[in-house]
Amino acid sequence: MKIMTDQVDALFAEWDKPDSPGCALAIIQDSEIIYQRSYGCADLEHDIPITPMSVFDIASTSKQFTATCIAILARQGKLSLDDEAEKHIPELPGYAHPITIRHLIHHTSGIRDYLTLMELAGMRYENEYPDEEVLDLICRQKELNFEPGEEYLYSNTGYLLLGEIVKRVSGKTLRTFADEGIFAPLGMKKTHFHDDFTEIVKDRAVGYSAKEDGGFRIDMSIFDVVGDGCVYTTVEDLYLWDQNFYHNSLGNYGHDLIAEISTPGRLNNGEKLNYAFGLVVEKYRGLDLLSHGGDWAGYRSELIRFPGQKFSVICLANLGEINPTRLAKQIAEIYLEKEFTEPAAEKREPDEGEISELPAMDISADQLQEYAGEYDCEELGVPYKLVFEEGRLILVYKDFRGEILKPMMKDSFKGAEITLRFTRDNQNQISGFQLDAGRVKNLQFVSSHSVPFQTILEPSEKSILANKGLSGEEFWKAVEQDSE
Repeated sequence: MKIMTDQVDALFAEWDKPDSPGCALAIIQDSEIIYQRSYGCADLEHDIPITPMSVFDIASTSKQFTATCIAILARQGKLSLDDEAEKHIPELPGYAHPITIRHLIHHTSGIRDYLTLMELAGMRYENEYPDEEVLDLICRQKELNFEPGEEYLYSNTGYLLLGEIVKRVSGKTLRTFADEGIFAPLGMKKTHFHDDFTEIVKDRAVGYSAKEDGGFRIDMSIFDVVGDGCVYTTVEDLYLWDQNFYHNSLGNYGHDLIAEISTPGRLNNGEKLNYAFGLVVEKYRGLDLLSHGGDWAGYRSELIRFPGQKFSVICLANLGEINPTRLAKQIAEIYLEKEFTEPAAEKREPDEGEISELPAMDISADQLQEYAGEYDCEELGVPYKLVFEEGRLILVYKDFRGEILKPMMKDSFKGAEITLRFTRDNQNQISGFQLDAGRVKNLQFVSSHSVPFQTILEPSEKSILANKGLSGEEFWKAVEQDSE
């Protein structure tokens, strides 16, 4: 056993020191914690080490608790998983194809991700936004990414709405309902949905990220919207949650509740997904694996469970550069090597064609200037400016954020994480564009007017764009520094 624990400790050696953030770890087998360690510091300012009692924000690992609340309400007869979401949240637009609660659970709703929308609208995560403001942004979305049930695309919006449904159906906040229905019955005394960023949390681990020049900086937000994330907990409390998977003590639902929340969803065509109720259900080297990771500000988390082997790993980190998912699977490799029925996947270097981008299309300065102008998006409520400078087309929006756009084909441009597809009117004039950005697709922008570069930039914007020969990344940093 010591050989195994030494191998585990070696995985965390980089952070196993008093001047570094780190991790809390629990390894569970046959209902017992067989190894528990803490590596690094919970609070660098006060030299407080991480302990098994340290409280972490587990980000999207929280989703399984929100989904379980919904499953409990369904068993209480207070809602049906096939209810239309609009029944409980009438502010939602009347989409042509209804979204059900089940769609929200399995990420098949097609509803746009609100965190991506916030970024596109220039809403900084470090600001406090009332629930109503975030919900209003969601409800302004007239279109979906796709018809509900036709595709799978992870969307935090679905779980935020599930949390709102819990609140409206039960008459209690998600925090209170989860406390009464899950956390208190299981004895998870240090666990809660953190719906008030001003609340003092005893034994909280501070979130950090690495600085480019060495050392660390605090990386925490005051964003307290819950449902898709924001559960605060410890490895010891998550151990109690993990064990309830085998012998459910919530309500009088027995194992039926566990079976339900572990069952993946399906698309309209019957195709089985690998996402259940806030849980990823898959095979790993031939063994059944249930898991879900989390990533928010300076926090990272993972809970993986091999139910057939009654083996789980809980890894909670307070440094953004740590990857608990990889670490948890590496630990499983150590302990379950003789249990795996399939060899480890070979590490394959991507083919050259997989890592190279399509070359940018050659386009004249006159052609580029045709796209310059101001564009409005009713769904975001923020105007976008496309400016022409030094032979480049640059996107500028709220807080003077900017991004150089590369022409990829006729009327199509690509940035670091966005794609713009322009539309034209009957006179072949630019009328607007559709924007895709990861978990948001087909956002409609309409041209408000097309004007020369000099007339649409404020003086501070001109000073930023006067930099010569900047790469896209360098330009973005210049914009960020100026806005600060």
